[in-house]
Amino acid sequence: MDRLSTLLSQFGVRANLFYSGKLCGLSSYDGAEGRGYIHLLQAGSVTLLGLDRKDLLLTRPSLIFMPRPSRHQLFAGDEGAQLLCATMEFEGGVDNPLSASLPDCLVLSLDELPMLADTLKWMFREAAGSHCGREAALERLFELLIILLFRHLLEHHQLHTGVMAGLADPRLSRSLLQIHNAPHLAWSIAGLASESNMSRAAYAVHFRTVIGQTPADYLLSWRISLAQKRLREGRSMTLIASEVGYESPSALARAFRRKTGYSPRDWMKDVAGGEDGAMT
Repeated sequence: MDRLSTLLSQFGVRANLFYSGKLCGLSSYDGAEGRGYIHLLQAGSVTLLGLDRKDLLLTRPSLIFMPRPSRHQLFAGDEGAQLLCATMEFEGGVDNPLSASLPDCLVLSLDELPMLADTLKWMFREAAGSHCGREAALERLFELLIILLFRHLLEHHQLHTGVMAGLADPRLSRSLLQIHNAPHLAWSIAGLASESNMSRAAYAVHFRTVIGQTPADYLLSWRISLAQKRLREGRSMTLIASEVGYESPSALARAFRRKTGYSPRDWMKDVAGGEDGAMT
């Protein structure tokens, strides 16, 4: 079972390199552009400030992963710190099912991430060089690094709530895959429980404990997230309705309003207005 590919094909991530070099002093990040951050500390020491926690001093090569916009600062002393930094943006915005399931911040020592080791070596070698296409290559490598980080989190069961935790749960992963791969089917709790080889009652309780939503709420959230993606792509409501499990555009519109508080038309106007505002 490939637990990640459907999520990533629907709600992928794009990275944009913005810093590569030695940091001395204080650097601030306000998250105003609506993107997350990933910082790689290659050498030296740096202090992470501004999160809802005590300031964190990092003295070993480390990864700082913030999937959503977050106001924070990095401080390096006179000896400086070698950093490689990128912003990241998940398709569908900060509320898409993948990024929404992740914690606000993960800080991991690079020596605890053996799955990422070869890619990290490649990135640091690319960053130190001056080959043409360097920036584009680093951005693609950052995207690969994020996928490998997700793989690490799943295989080492490092998340305890949300859809990523559900995909790491051997009792829930199969039913979640069915929802992700076949949202057009008329799933019932009994049918999903059967996919997980659990009783209906036990499945419902376990699903809510791990995912944080009932199976019905998660199915609705997934379908509407897909509908929003397809609306952005310019597809018609008739086509979208059949793809995400509704018998008619009006049935999809009712579910859409129940989930978002907006009609699809009003939601699209709001999205277009936000994008226009971001460009001005």
